[in-house]
Amino acid sequence: MKPPALSAPVRLTLGLLTVVVILTALDPGVVGAQPELQVPGLNIDFQPAAGPDGVVTSLQIIFLLTVLSLAPGILVMMTSFTRIVIVLSFVRNALATQQVPPNQVLIGLALFLTFFVMAPVWAQVNNTALQPYLNGEISQEEAIQRAGVPVREFMLKHTREKDLALFVRFGGVNRPDSPEDVPFYLLIPAFAISELKTAFQMGFIIYIPFIVIDMVVASTLMSMGMLMLPPMMISLPFKILLFVMVDGWHLVVRSLMLTYQ
Repeated sequence: MKPPALSAPVRLTLGLLTVVVILTALDPGVVGAQPELQVPGLNIDFQPAAGPDGVVTSLQIIFLLTVLSLAPGILVMMTSFTRIVIVLSFVRNALATQQVPPNQVLIGLALFLTFFVMAPVWAQVNNTALQPYLNGEISQEEAIQRAGVPVREFMLKHTREKDLALFVRFGGVNRPDSPEDVPFYLLIPAFAISELKTAFQMGFIIYIPFIVIDMVVASTLMSMGMLMLPPMMISLPFKILLFVMVDGWHLVVRSLMLTYQ
């Protein structure tokens, strides 16, 4: 479809405005009268470390960059994100709504629900480790040790003993005497598979009512002789209606929140 043609006065006005802009840009007096835009420069310089303090600073920067690169993995493996995003994906698959809600919405919702669930843990990390370190009250090593305490408590609370024993046995380490003795390299995979199992259990329960609707619709269509009509096309509106009537998103999110109480 072609755009509508402009009238002669409009074209003349646009042409005059274009000429004025070009002449103004080419006029050195006008350009010189404008304040200069100050663009900050960025210099990256590599020099030999000035003593042990310089080496420590360089190692701290490298450690910080490493932590930032591992942030997505930490978010997925050490928080409630895994369970939440899998359960929400099960809800969408059970409804058979294809890409509704889209992946961006599900991941965004799972991300903010994760922030909500982990807020008490992160607040404790901030109060006991981050703020004292920024105020110069504790060293970096002590700050890291203090920050790991609430995170370890959260992960141990939602990790099955059977899963943790699996990695302890194959890791070749002795049975820990206390929760503080459990190393993170054993706790993280145990926590991850525990979260996966819980998420799949919740997904199975979510699937049951929608499977019943599919079976009823398929049996009804078969008894009526409508074999060529896809049952999913007929059952989809009923599943959406059921999900809306029971306030499904509220129930799903409420169930997820209750699992972390």
